[in-house]
Amino acid sequence: MKEEELRALIAYRLQRAEEALEEARVMQGIGHWNACANRLYYAAFYAVSALLVRDGYTATKHSGIKALFNRHYVKTGAVSKEQGRLYNRLFDLRQEGDYLDFVSLGKEVVEPLVNATADFIGTIQVLLK
Repeated sequence: MKEEELRALIAYRLQRAEEALEEARVMQGIGHWNACANRLYYAAFYAVSALLVRDGYTATKHSGIKALFNRHYVKTGAVSKEQGRLYNRLFDLRQEGDYLDFVSLGKEVVEPLVNATADFIGTIQVLLK
């Protein structure tokens, strides 16, 4: 991939991260916690995928993205263990909220993750500069 194309792809994925975070805040505002968790996960996912593509890592599944992120950024200390746990938590909540029957995520579980996810995206943006 050419440098210009790579920069455009990274910018696009960061834009998608910001949009998904904004969507999560809308869902937060109307108390749709499963949808909020979904959008928080995707906000983090898009940011992580921007970082991975910059460094030449690819995966075809969400679990592969998570594994690459943990291996290359959390275990190396580039990203804190706390933020690694946040990404893993968002992954799990999205899986539960989207795929399990009778799961109703509550405000007490999801709301604290909104600002934490915004901070997470900020950390990724710093790493990308």
